[in-house]
Amino acid sequence: MDKKPTVLVIAGPTASGKTALAVELAGRYDGEIISADSMQIYKGMDIATAKPTEEEKQGIPHHLMDFLECDADFSVAEYVRLANEKIAEIIQRGKLPIVAGGTGLYISSLVDNIQFEEIKTAPEYRELLRKEAQEKGNAVLLERLREVDKETADTLHENNLTRIIRALEVYETTGQKLSDLKKKSCETPSPYKFIMVGLNFSDRKDLYDRIDRRVDIMLENGLLEEAEAVFSTEGLKTASQAIGYKELFPYFEGRAELSECIEKLKQYTRNYAKRQLTWFRRDNRIQIGRAHV
Repeated sequence: MDKKPTVLVIAGPTASGKTALAVELAGRYDGEIISADSMQIYKGMDIATAKPTEEEKQGIPHHLMDFLECDADFSVAEYVRLANEKIAEIIQRGKLPIVAGGTGLYISSLVDNIQFEEIKTAPEYRELLRKEAQEKGNAVLLERLREVDKETADTLHENNLTRIIRALEVYETTGQKLSDLKKKSCETPSPYKFIMVGLNFSDRKDLYDRIDRRVDIMLENGLLEEAEAVFSTEGLKTASQAIGYKELFPYFEGRAELSECIEKLKQYTRNYAKRQLTWFRRDNRIQIGRAHV
């Protein structure tokens, strides 16, 4: 009999209803929610990342959300460490930990109990890569990563500059692929029993319609002003890469009409949702459930 404490995981693409389901289940089973969203961790990035409002939280405690400054770096290793700490605290309180989010790398690293080695950082090399990305584009760095670590590169989109640079940094400092290091780090099983639920739509169009509606609502709630604040602030490397901001930058620069930028934002968000679905489908531990329109 498996006596490991149970942790519920709710995964799925953006706009699929993960937050609402997590809150409903937390209320029903006396749970607390741990975010698995790589952008909701940052303060001030509220509308673009679809952070739940206090009303939407319905009094349920939420963890690993809104606690980092926008210019701070944050690694998967740090997420796994903090998430494990929060899980232990929630269990100690006699409650059910519910991990909810759409960042597949966070979820898989936590469930697989990846033991991250202490790998030295190379700040100067990292800064060189950032400057190169600014001059030549993120795709150049992604292709370079593909040459040395195709497995990791295949899991990343060119917009995920932070993770691309980290993978190149790991190879530069250790001579080893990040994907190989991850495989070696999965040997210790997790102390928890994870029940994983994935949200999907029988008709992909329903999800895409929800995404388009969500973008419209975000704009009504002040997304343009939030994006302009990010655009006007120097040094927000992570924030400037987030979907919901960078697509609007050409409008602030006078290079595109607002309507054109909004359509690109909707398209890029739909593309992101498609990549999320692909990621979660690869994990046969996830029980796919049908989301409601």
